[in-house]
Amino acid sequence: MEDEIKFIIDSAKEAMGQSLGRLEKQLANIRAGKASPSMLNGVMVDYYGSQTPLNQVANVSTPDGMTITIQPWEKAMIPEIEKGIHMANLGFNPMNNGESVIINVPPLTEERRRELAKQAKSEAEDAKVGIRNERKSANNEIKGLDVSDDMKSNLEIDVQELTDAHIKKIDEMYAKKESEIMTV
Repeated sequence: MEDEIKFIIDSAKEAMGQSLGRLEKQLANIRAGKASPSMLNGVMVDYYGSQTPLNQVANVSTPDGMTITIQPWEKAMIPEIEKGIHMANLGFNPMNNGESVIINVPPLTEERRRELAKQAKSEAEDAKVGIRNERKSANNEIKGLDVSDDMKSNLEIDVQELTDAHIKKIDEMYAKKESEIMTV
């Protein structure tokens, strides 16, 4: 019985942790104003007939806060890299100097900052829903256990504490991202 209880709590903790990990990835993809190599994470390039992530055919760096430089390992890849950036529909206009691809990241407008903050809030809310669904699932499993009502109540309290801790972490992640987005 103790193993079953431990399994319920551990699987809830793991699933909640996965929700946090997903949120972290989603928030990383939301642009905060400064240029970052992660802005191009979703870009795929046609590398000799197969779709390959940009970071596997070139070195992506940010020499300053407003520029992304893409140095391909093969110069022949420059047109494919430009095409991949256009296809990703990120709103960037890549330029090349024959050696590398350069993207000037325009500063965000106030309206765009608000949109991005709203998008970040939506991602945070989705993560909270995932956490709450996991709480509900764990509580349903606890109700099915053959233990005393006091034990069930204590386990539900443990699951709620776990939920509260993860929701608090989501709120902290969102607050940090929102301040990054809104800082000019």
